[in-house]
Amino acid sequence: MHSRRALLYMPGDNWKMITKAVTLGVDSICMDMEDGTAVNKKAEARTTIAKALRELDFGASEKLARINSIGSGWEQDDIEAVLPYRPDGIVIPKVESYDHVEWAGKIIEDTELKHGWQVNSIRILIGVETAKGILNLKEIASHPRLDAIIFGGEDFAASIGATRTKDAIELMYARQAVLVACAANDLQAIDIVTIDYKDLESLRVEAEQGAGLGFSGKQAIHPNQVPVVQEAFTPSDEAVAYAKKIVETFEASQKEGRGAYSLDGKMIDMPLLKNAQKVLSRAKAAGK
Repeated sequence: MHSRRALLYMPGDNWKMITKAVTLGVDSICMDMEDGTAVNKKAEARTTIAKALRELDFGASEKLARINSIGSGWEQDDIEAVLPYRPDGIVIPKVESYDHVEWAGKIIEDTELKHGWQVNSIRILIGVETAKGILNLKEIASHPRLDAIIFGGEDFAASIGATRTKDAIELMYARQAVLVACAANDLQAIDIVTIDYKDLESLRVEAEQGAGLGFSGKQAIHPNQVPVVQEAFTPSDEAVAYAKKIVETFEASQKEGRGAYSLDGKMIDMPLLKNAQKVLSRAKAAGK
């Protein structure tokens, strides 16, 4: 599973922006045929993304293509245009049911078999961004081809009639629902976009909050947002050192037959060990 601290959207019809994206060292590049592309540019986005997948070296960046939502009338053409060029994953927006994921899963598997690629080598990431999507998370998140759920805060707020605020209190229930569904199914949870891309301080606060809640990454819409997001979702040296200390001392205390023990004035038991292990796996994923 790729590390997805920062998932950067690029308009699928903008060759210049896509070629810039591959130079940024971003975790995931999502070339967009949906909201980032005007209605009269959908066909151009398909050919531009296919060309990018064919010709560009994405380096260590994950290469994703976001199709239009199921029921839009564009989704079939979108997925068929890019799949032969083997993206790492397909992003499906506005998913509201298990069937939406299954529809894409069948098409992807047919393509993998046809080309002799390993089955499940092309993963699915989904956007959950409506009230119905949140209510159906239990079923949706159980799909075997899923890798990550991306929470769409702006669309969700619109779907329930909420007013977006800076502290995002109106999104908390839905963000937690996405986190729980992801944790229960071993998926990555990708947090909301900070729309004001020039306000890097607000971005930092929001990204640190998302990391604290348990998200593994955050969506970005501008290259300047990428380093701020990556830093927020990379455990600090102190956090890594403390996590290592917990893992080492926990093993020692178990050997001595003690369940819980004290470390630096704090009581350490199994939940804290699990948390420490998560910190270390995040650090490893971030190349630390």
